Amino acid sequence: MTTNTETRVEEQVSSKSIPISDYLKFILPSLIGILLFITPIKTEDGITIPVAFLSNQINGAIGEFIPALVVFVMAVSTVGSIIATFIKPKFITQNKTMNTLFSVSKFWVLARLFGTIFATMTLFKIGPEMIHSENTGTVLLYDLIPILFTTFLLAGILLPLLLNFGLLEFAGALFMKVMRPIFTLPGRSSLDCLASWVGDGTIGVLLTSKQYEEGYYTKREAAVIATTFSVVSITFSIVILQYLNLEQYFVPYYLTIIFAGLVAAVIMPRIRPLSKKEDTGYEHTELIAEETIPEGVSQVKWGLDNALNKARKNDSVANIFTEGFKNVLDMWLGVLPVVMAIGTVALVIAEFTPVFTILGKPFEPILTLMQVPEASEAAQTMVIGFADMLLPAIIGSGIESELTRFVIACVSVTQLVYLSEMGGLLLGSKLPVSFKDLVLIFILRTVITLPIVVLVAHVIF
Repeated sequence: MTTNTETRVEEQVSSKSIPISDYLKFILPSLIGILLFITPIKTEDGITIPVAFLSNQINGAIGEFIPALVVFVMAVSTVGSIIATFIKPKFITQNKTMNTLFSVSKFWVLARLFGTIFATMTLFKIGPEMIHSENTGTVLLYDLIPILFTTFLLAGILLPLLLNFGLLEFAGALFMKVMRPIFTLPGRSSLDCLASWVGDGTIGVLLTSKQYEEGYYTKREAAVIATTFSVVSITFSIVILQYLNLEQYFVPYYLTIIFAGLVAAVIMPRIRPLSKKEDTGYEHTELIAEETIPEGVSQVKWGLDNALNKARKNDSVANIFTEGFKNVLDMWLGVLPVVMAIGTVALVIAEFTPVFTILGKPFEPILTLMQVPEASEAAQTMVIGFADMLLPAIIGSGIESELTRFVIACVSVTQLVYLSEMGGLLLGSKLPVSFKDLVLIFILRTVITLPIVVLVAHVIF
């Protein structure tokens, strides 16, 4: 009796004449996806990827209208969620798309409601100033949210180019023997990391979330990838460096980030809270286990076979665009109000209370012990990044010591989790990550990467 794997190997060996159309279905969309999401391009503002560049171009063209449009989208999200959760009409509960968009837990209804209220107050400049001030609601609604709005639009529609035509299956076979033993992850997660590193961490989260919902990742794998490999883009890293007036140290700075990030990526999946996440799939989808490569079959051959099989199943362009548009609505309605709600609260706490200054006090003796100059001034920057990644750079820009500013620049990037964008995005998605998880992950990443960064800083300076 032959097994399914043996049958597949025989099919691979015997399939001498695969139609050229099958190869084109895999190669052309995948190449376009690589070009849009992974290929770095140089612009006037620095290095980025085409999707992020196009998003910025759209912002430049219609940016002044986006805040009002976003408030309308948030209002639709909130009203729809309230109706779906408390009234449960049939036109929503019996419609798969509308049920997915609006039927959420009461906690997320509240999050959407507060996000909409904060956005409305900021748009019309009403209510307490701390909500809509320049460094709280305004920076979210006018700077961050428009970028997310247009990025979600383009990424949502174009993500099927990466997901649906075999590229992840091919990459998964090639990188399986690297990702699984070192990072405890499937090979396909390598593309999530690459898309984040070259492009933007939000795109990495979207890619991970989509694959998790489709059954390709377990809860543990999805949580690890989203919080460990959705790294900060090169462009944003340069912005941090510019804030701290350290542009001349870009090469050692970025090499330090890569090294510290890789060390954290090896350790984090093996300790709590990530190590204790269940190895079960998303509740509404059957888990698709990663297949092992049979003996006698090369990684390239196995990956190509899987890629061609995946590409063959996608004949309808209309279905692909329909799926993409549903992705966009899901992100607009589900994520934007949550980012606004959580981001505003985090920035208000950072700007108008001494909470982060107090929380940073334990780092003062640690930094002193590590011989980091101006330790008392640098201490709060070790924790305030949890609210927003730019805050450590803004606060640290007045520090005289280049060594200390270098440490702040590196640590703020390697911490990854910040509520005003990435944290809000993670909590607003269906990924299995809680607020408590984010706090623990932030602290652990700081503890792991800080000694590495300080050691390198002492070598450089």
